[in-house]
Amino acid sequence: MPVRPTAVSILALSLVTAAASLTACGSGSGSSPDTVKISFKQSTDNSIKVMDTYLADIKKQFEKEYPGKKVELVPIKAPDSEYYTKLQQMLRSPRTAPDLVYEDTFLINSDITSGYLKPLDSYLGKWDDWGQFIDTAKAAAQGEDGKTYGVPDGTDTRGLWFDKRVFKKAGLPTDWQPKTWDDVLAAARTIKQKVPGVTPLNVYTGKPVGEGATMQGFEMLLYGTNDGTSDPLYDKTSKKWIAGSQGFKDALSFVETVYKEKLGPDVSDALDPNFGTAVRGELLPQGKLGIDLDGSWLPQDWNQGSGHEWPDWSKQLGLAYMPTQHGQAPGKVSMSGGWTWAIPSKAANPDLAFDFVKTMQTKANAQKWYIANSGIAVRKDVASDPSYTSAQPGIKFFTDLVASTHYRPAYPAYPKVSTAIQEAMESVTTGDASVDKAASTYDSTLKDVTDGQVVTQ
Repeated sequence: MPVRPTAVSILALSLVTAAASLTACGSGSGSSPDTVKISFKQSTDNSIKVMDTYLADIKKQFEKEYPGKKVELVPIKAPDSEYYTKLQQMLRSPRTAPDLVYEDTFLINSDITSGYLKPLDSYLGKWDDWGQFIDTAKAAAQGEDGKTYGVPDGTDTRGLWFDKRVFKKAGLPTDWQPKTWDDVLAAARTIKQKVPGVTPLNVYTGKPVGEGATMQGFEMLLYGTNDGTSDPLYDKTSKKWIAGSQGFKDALSFVETVYKEKLGPDVSDALDPNFGTAVRGELLPQGKLGIDLDGSWLPQDWNQGSGHEWPDWSKQLGLAYMPTQHGQAPGKVSMSGGWTWAIPSKAANPDLAFDFVKTMQTKANAQKWYIANSGIAVRKDVASDPSYTSAQPGIKFFTDLVASTHYRPAYPAYPKVSTAIQEAMESVTTGDASVDKAASTYDSTLKDVTDGQVVTQ
């Protein structure tokens, strides 16, 4: 697809502006030893203050618990793909590195390899609460050296959200559960035919959407193309990335079909980096989207005080698991990721930063966060607490998907592999390349970004 000059110019300008502003709020030389600086991802929707509100409460608790100590919150307001870029700019210098950062698990090994993060084992070994965290969540924050570089604050799963109002108009069952990809496409085609003015199916795609396109979109398809016992993206035996797979082409074909048949959003909307905000804030609440392949966290935007309050969402939306391609075992697919709190290697006050983590990750505070952001508990004591499991509709559905979920092969090369996937998706979305050509280009890029560590299926 030809590069859109305006988009490139705007992104370049935003990154330059961000770099300048981040330098101005640096935390290195001159930082007070009594002030801990916390950097986090702020929603691009001004009405969504879930993280801001939570951290403001923890700040108040921390400053009361540690008299004389102060917390400075440093929000980064950006879509996911830009957030990662801005965060890495901050981590490169002692002048701009905060004391604690919100780090996506998909990026953690890349940042470890770059020397941006501090191992936390010396802190974790003295922290009793660490024993409450589930092993899969701990593993997601580990480097290839076996050390742990982040404290997870929850995980997530993914599935199909569908609008019962739209389904009723289309003559589709409101207890819908597709068994194959063809069932999903058939429902979307029915909605297109019978409910004009509604987008039948949203599958995130393309580089502007970033990791959301890779994980909510492509990998939810790719990981349903085999029997679920092996990773279709990375071969753990040979420790090489997989090229030339039929599953990869099949997943691309699904994306191509969605946009070629105009079952999805307009391409210009789909390639807007803020499209996810529109899905949660407008399309779903207003009944303008039939089916959304998306994550467990959506209800956080509809809770009281969010600005997009939607108390009846659980009556108007249904939940279905994403089926495997042909309905083959295990029958359903989910992907899991999550975020961690990490301490930069160039942090001025690492000890104070971990004290803040301990305050933030008590059982009570962790449970408050899981419920507020519609997250899935990674603490065993919270997961078994009835007040958590019954706190919100959908929690049990998405928590149950953990049993059949997959985790990304988040090795250092993964961010570049993910970008190559997004480029392949975008090229079939816009019609600039056939599935075969897009897959071939991906294979070539894969060899480049992994230094030839590729095995062909």
